Amino acid sequence: MSTDFHSKEHQILATLRKVLSEVVRDTTPPPGRPHPLKPQTIENVKVCFQLITSREKEIIDDAGGSGMDSRPRYADEPKTSQVVQFQKPKDKDKQ
Repeated sequence: MSTDFHSKEHQILATLRKVLSEVVRDTTPPPGRPHPLKPQTIENVKVCFQLITSREKEIIDDAGGSGMDSRPRYADEPKTSQVVQFQKPKDKDKQ
């Protein structure tokens, strides 16, 4: 997601999502080791991620944004749409 926040609430949610994902990464054990968090806590963390994402989508939609599916483009990337150049026809009277 971009750093273009639509509101203070959106900035708070993005920060919460970032911190929560860091906590998950820090507490995830190596393969084969038991997880230090209880299964119910893991499920609650998943629900938190779903709620944060859902509210972020609502904020972006309400702000008239292009949605969370928009992706940055490279300057040299070919455009997917074509621009049609119109030329004003010459007056027949002036010929």
